[in-house]
Order: sequence, then C-alpha cells, then structure tokens
Amino acid sequence: MNFDLSEDQRLLQRTLDDFLASESPIARVRELFDRGEETDPAVWKGMAGLGFVGLHLPGPVGGAGLELLDLVCVAERLGYHATPGPFVFNAVAGIAIALGGSDAQRERWLPGLARGECIASVAFAEEGDRWQPEQWRLAPDANGRLRGRKESVPCVGCADLVVVGLSGGALGIVEPDAPGVTRAGAHGIDRTRRIGSLAFDGAACELLPDGAAVSDRVRDAALVLLAADASGGASRCVDISVAYAGQREQFGRKIGEFQAVKHQLANLALAAEPCRALVWYAAHAWDHVREEAPRAAAHAKSHVTDRFLQVARDSVEVHGGVGYTWECPVHVWLKRAVFDRAFLGPPRAHRLRAADLAGW
Repeated sequence: MNFDLSEDQRLLQRTLDDFLASESPIARVRELFDRGEETDPAVWKGMAGLGFVGLHLPGPVGGAGLELLDLVCVAERLGYHATPGPFVFNAVAGIAIALGGSDAQRERWLPGLARGECIASVAFAEEGDRWQPEQWRLAPDANGRLRGRKESVPCVGCADLVVVGLSGGALGIVEPDAPGVTRAGAHGIDRTRRIGSLAFDGAACELLPDGAAVSDRVRDAALVLLAADASGGASRCVDISVAYAGQREQFGRKIGEFQAVKHQLANLALAAEPCRALVWYAAHAWDHVREEAPRAAAHAKSHVTDRFLQVARDSVEVHGGVGYTWECPVHVWLKRAVFDRAFLGPPRAHRLRAADLAGW
C-alpha cells in the first residue's frame, strides 16, 4: 500500500510551486499584505488558466473531477507560499453547490467557478462563536428572505456569490451585490485573507435543495483544507528558520552551529512534519472512508492548526529581535496561523467533537 502522494500529485505541487515562485514571491505577497488587497487578480487568473481552481469540480461543468486530496495538494502549497486570495473558501462553496445544489444551480454557478471567472465564499459564523451547522440560527422567512447577520466572512469584498449557513444546517446562495445585502470589511489579523460581515435586510436567498443533508460534509471539507494550508505554512516556517540560522552570524559563527538553536530547529521539524500525513489521511477519508471522515477532519483541523501557530511563534524566536519587526517575513505566516486556528472554530471545539464522534 502506498501512503505517499502519486507522481501526478507531486507534479501538481511542483507546477504550482514554480508558478507561485515566479508570480507570487514573498515580496509580492508583502506588497499586497501592506496594501490590504484581498487577492492578486493576475495570480488568480493564472491559477485558473492552469486548472487549479476547478480541480474538484465535475468534468461536465469544466472541472477536472479530482478528489479532495488533490485539492489539499494545492491548498498546502498556497499555505507554504502564503498566497493571498479566496482559494479555500471558493473551493468549499463549489463543493457545497456540487453536493447540495439542484441541476439548475450547478449549471448556473459551477462553470464560472471552474474557470475562475466567478469567485465564491462562505458565510458560516454567527455572533457568539457559532460556526457549526447545528449552531446556525439565521433562517429565511416565509418569502425566502433573510434578515440578520453573518460574521467572519472571508474575502467578502471580492466574492460574487456566498454560500450561507442557515438554521437546521441548511445552505443557501446569496449574491452580495443584491438588494438587501450589505457587506462590510473588518480588521482581521491575516491580511492575505481579509474577513468582513454580511448584513441581510430582506435579502433573497436561493436554498440548496440538499444543503441540510450535506452541510456536515461541506464543513469537514473546509476543516481539511484549512489544515492543509496550516501544514504548508508550518513547513515554510521551518524552511525559513533553517535558512536564517545558516546565514545569521553571532560571535563569529553561524547561529545554526549553536546546540540550542539546533534543538530549536529540530523541534520545529518534529512538530511540522507529521502534520502532512494527518491532513492527507483526512482528505483520503473524506472521499473513501466516510465513517471515519468527520473525526479525521476534526483531528486534522485541531492538531495541525495548533502546531502551525506554535511553529510560527518558535520561528519568530529563532530569528531573534528581527523576528518581531515588520521587515521580517515570518510574521506573515504567524498571522496566517492565527487565522487558520480560529476560523471554523478553535482546536478545543473540534477535539470535543472528535471525542463525541469516538463515543468517549
């Protein structure tokens, strides 16, 4: 049995690495970070042209019809490069429509998502840190209109449609530019993925017919993709720290020669490396081991995002005083780690859910 990625998946990652190294180097990421822009249109267009945006969508609508693990391969490299943009949330919205939408909804929305011409996001969070389908309270009235709010909506400024979590675990589609919808930005810590809010005052909502039946599955896919982003980010923090320790000199020696720093670097690698397998298995289970998928997704989100935050903090320490400055790029990944850990609920919530699923 092969527990590694296939050669096609490795090629997928190498192709994306080459593209991002050329089109979205850290200097460009920091430029967007400083300006607070939600996405780089040229990078998004390039990714769409290479087929990355529609990997998971069915072939008849222009996608590649691949599995969640293939999507995870992309999310991991985007986390490694701290690429700004809506990739994860766009993918989750596409999964929701593909699984829960009607034929007409799939025909209307998925071709544009597959080509990257339409950008989607998700609105799950509500006031009081309510992220999960069973916690959603927003509900359409008798006329199918929404009144209320959704918080922590990622990439709210650039989304052409938003999949909204509704009472009873239902899902609906809202167009942010439609009458009765007000979107507002917020000052989130991670400027590579801006968040905001949506306020609804009689806004039209198009329900996904099978939304309530698939919302748990959609949430689990989102957890796995966030964990993949965190795994890639943790790996990059290790690489940045090793490179810095091999260049920075103190007392006439490279700091990487000091035993204490060697121990720090070894601990970083030990924390980051096992995360990859946990994420890969969660993605595999989502497609092939349905009975284990919810618990595997909860484990991946809780553990990997926790490790990413710790690795990013320790990377700052390896850099010493310069690690606390704006000029040091490691802060980009530290802030990304804070986002990955908090979005869709903190690790504690998903550990409790994993324990419940295991019957503990």
